[in-house]
Amino acid sequence: MKSWETAIEVLSDAVKAGVEEFVVCGGARNAVLLEVLSQMEGAGKVRVWSHFEERSAGFFALGRTMESGRPCAVVVTSGTAVAELLPAVIEGFYQARPLVLITADRPESFRGSGAPQAVEQIGIFSEYACLNLEMWDGMRPLHLNVELEESFEIGVGDFSDLAAGDFCVDFGRPNVGALARWIREPSMRGLVLMIGELEPYEQEEIFHFCEALAVPVVPEATSGLREALQHLVLVGAESILKENPPSKILRLGGVPSGRFWRDLEDLPKVDVWSVCSNGLRGLGREANVLRGSLDRVIPAVGDVEKIGDVSDLLEGVEGRGQKIEEALETFPDSEPGWMRTLSVFASIGQSVYLGNSLPIREWNTFAQWERPVQIVRANRGANGIDGQISSWLGASATEENAWGIFGDLTALYDLAGLKMLGQVECRGRVMVVINNNGGQIFSRVPRLESMGEGAKKWMAAETPADFEAVAKLWGMNYIKVTRADEFDGVEDTERAVLVEVVPDSTQTTRFLELFDRR
Repeated sequence: MKSWETAIEVLSDAVKAGVEEFVVCGGARNAVLLEVLSQMEGAGKVRVWSHFEERSAGFFALGRTMESGRPCAVVVTSGTAVAELLPAVIEGFYQARPLVLITADRPESFRGSGAPQAVEQIGIFSEYACLNLEMWDGMRPLHLNVELEESFEIGVGDFSDLAAGDFCVDFGRPNVGALARWIREPSMRGLVLMIGELEPYEQEEIFHFCEALAVPVVPEATSGLREALQHLVLVGAESILKENPPSKILRLGGVPSGRFWRDLEDLPKVDVWSVCSNGLRGLGREANVLRGSLDRVIPAVGDVEKIGDVSDLLEGVEGRGQKIEEALETFPDSEPGWMRTLSVFASIGQSVYLGNSLPIREWNTFAQWERPVQIVRANRGANGIDGQISSWLGASATEENAWGIFGDLTALYDLAGLKMLGQVECRGRVMVVINNNGGQIFSRVPRLESMGEGAKKWMAAETPADFEAVAKLWGMNYIKVTRADEFDGVEDTERAVLVEVVPDSTQTTRFLELFDRR
């Protein structure tokens, strides 16, 4: 009964630590864990989701942590199944999410033996995961590696007294003195706020903070404040900021996706402060950073007033915004034009997920401004495109009218993730694939111009794919559109819908010729 008792102990400890949901991928080694979870679910103590592919399962679990704010565990068998979780673990680390990994392992005597499925699992995730439940702070992944015999006797667990523990991340009392002084210090060229991904409970405090300071703002869509702060937003102003940088940048939340944040690497005279949950500065150069929850840090800063004016540095921003609007009307079938169209329809939904990397950048600049969209999610921790569909499905699993917008290459990376459509809410669910035939974001990288044609082709990674067949495979309705004026939205049905958008490449090229967006 040793394996049975071990499985009960490990899973019970996970529940007591706050885990209420588990995503399982079956295998011979972790079968006993699945049997215990089945009994726990039957007793009404946990919710279990099932998958067949570990990489997607890890990202689905990550998505659940994004939606609930609580830990979610993914349970896999031994061997390379464990290694498949690494991309999700890395993303969870940089997002500071409570992703829990429960991995079955062969007994210790098999380590270093080269026996089947005897890989070195302990420490496989390096610094990206904590290995001790008692030392886990809930701000990064936790890895529980469980040694199990393959054979076991099934028992009957008594889970009547099992209850999920409270889960609360405590950053302690934030020491904001230096930050408060820095904000209030006058500077010759003013302060600009850059707002990355925020948790929903942080948004109200940040909104009032921005209103009080009344300085220019560059918000990510994932801040949930893009439309609410539009009177302060520097629309399409990244090139202007590089040419006329402010004295100070205050970044709140996740790392921004725009070009100017990366340009700060070469602007050492711009003083940068970051306030974020993972405590990482997000730059290779020196910068100040304060780790904390923004809904506690910002109130601790105290009352602030408008402290500077950089409008003289940003002449032409208003005109640039108008030019963008005119270009969107002129080239409606370009990729930016399509993002404007999609943003109108998606804003009616309950949430929007933006797959890296081009969709989020285009939404930031070209999406509609009239209707606030507060729930906009993305995986921006490590800026990879792994597991995007799975993260979307996990984060919106219980939501109706959930929209996800992905590039074709990003979608192809995670088609296995669509297996979860049979377990999540599908009413009004819309998956948009912008099919521009590969990783076209790389075509906008400046250094690509000096590369040879062969290298350029490899960078673009052209990927002809039949997305109608993909929709059929996973039981989705399918729509293909090439003109914005032909798109009337999506009929509300119980089945998820795959919308394949094929932008006009000529219009896209002409649009981008008007704006240096590299």
